[in-house]
Order: sequence, then structure tokens, then C-alpha cells
Amino acid sequence: MSVVEEKLYSDIPPTKLRNKEEKFKPAKTSKFWLWVASMFFFNMLQNRFYAFRYKGAENVIEKGVPTILFAPHCNWWDGIVMYNVTHRIFHKEIRLMIEELNRFPLLRRGGGYSVCKKSPQSAMKALQYSVDVVGDLKNILCIFPQGIIRPPHYRPMVFQTGLAYIAQNAVKRYGKVNLVPMAVDYTFLRDNRPEVIVEFGEKLTFTKDNIISDRKQLTHILERSLEQTCDKQMHTIAEGDLDNHKILFKQHLKWYRRIEQRLKRIDIPPVADV
Repeated sequence: MSVVEEKLYSDIPPTKLRNKEEKFKPAKTSKFWLWVASMFFFNMLQNRFYAFRYKGAENVIEKGVPTILFAPHCNWWDGIVMYNVTHRIFHKEIRLMIEELNRFPLLRRGGGYSVCKKSPQSAMKALQYSVDVVGDLKNILCIFPQGIIRPPHYRPMVFQTGLAYIAQNAVKRYGKVNLVPMAVDYTFLRDNRPEVIVEFGEKLTFTKDNIISDRKQLTHILERSLEQTCDKQMHTIAEGDLDNHKILFKQHLKWYRRIEQRLKRIDIPPVADV
């Protein structure tokens, strides 16, 4: 029996493929649903990954200044990683633009809001809402600026101009905004399960004095910032230089791995020549 292979990547966003108008839906959080989402999404990571390591978090949040995290989007886990970053590392609520929210409306309860890319007018509702919510300092706005899922380590990074629009208008409204590139990798190290590796790059601070008015030029600057952060992380992983990473969680070794560790500590005497 032949198997039809699923197309892994498409250059066309899902809402354009569906070609129908979808009503904008804002985030709708509550303490109860945030608690449910926090437990559920954290358990999902723990059940699938051996460890979660991260680096550079101490420089992300600046008191009194809106923060935007932006990262590549290569697979299904990215949003769940973002949720745990905002809730468990920074102790903030997430606001995350989700194109498939109309298929999974419960994600609104965790901080997701919809975007329809059928037309520029439809997408603008999500962008304007993004500017609104980034000013609430209990939130961190999280954006996947490539606009579609790309393969891991895809180069060159090319963004849509939505992130630049949000940054420019947030500066106009709030006077100052920080944008922080965030590299995420899912990789096998020494265990038989993969690990999540997160690295926060150099913070980009924009004010009314230095914000770039040309949206395409600003977009290119943001593209290079994230690309450099991700390339730096790839080099770090390739060198095995992870000692400076903090650990959000790390699993206990399985029984067979514990036996392996014990065997490594046993000094076996050399066999005498006969």
C-alpha cells in the first residue's frame, strides 16, 4: 500500500490557503486557565525532553519597559517553549500571535490571539492588538517574525514586516521598547532523549530618538540580529560549551543509564599476558 507523504513546509500561510475571512479573537486569560496551561505545557516538555537549558535571561527584562521576544519557528514545540519561557523563567503572561487559533480556540485562555493573513486588512487587526498588549508590563509579547514554519537552521532568515510595525508603533505610544532575539534548538546531547536549548541574544533597545522609520531597513536589522544569535548558539552546541547554561528542568536518569554510569566508575584490571 502506498503512503502519501505529507508536505512538510509551505510558503503559503494556512489562513491564505483556507481563503476565508476569520474573525479576530483576542487573548482571554484568567488565573485558573493560566495555572492549567502552565502545568499542562510544562508536563508536555518534561515528558518529551531530557532537559531544558537556557542562557542570557538575566539581561532580558528591564523594569518599566515593554519587552518583545522574537524567535524562529521550525516546529510544533516552539509555542510551548515560548509559554514556559515567559511563565517559568520571567514569571509573566505570554501574548502570542497564533495563525491556527480558530482551530484551537482554547489557546486563547493561555494568552494566544489570532491572526488572519487572508488580506493585509485582516492581519492589521492582530498587529494593532500586539501594540496594545505589549504596553501591559505583566505581559511579554512573543513573535515568530518569519510568518510561516521554516526548516531548522533555515538561512537566510527573512521576516515579514509585522515585527518592525509593532516596534515602531510601540515606541510611538510607550516611548521605549526592548526587542530580544531568542534562539531555540532541539538536540541530542549525552542522553537518549533530546534537550531544549534556549539562548537569549543581545537586547535591541529602541526609543523615539533612535527608532528606524524605514520598515524594511528595520526588518533587515532584526533579521540579522536573530540570525547571529542562532548561529552563535549553533557554535556553542557544536563546541559542547553548555556549562554556563541554567537548567529549568532535568530528568532523572533511566535505570539502564544509571547502570551505565556505575559501570564507567568500575576500574577493570588489565588481563595478564599468558
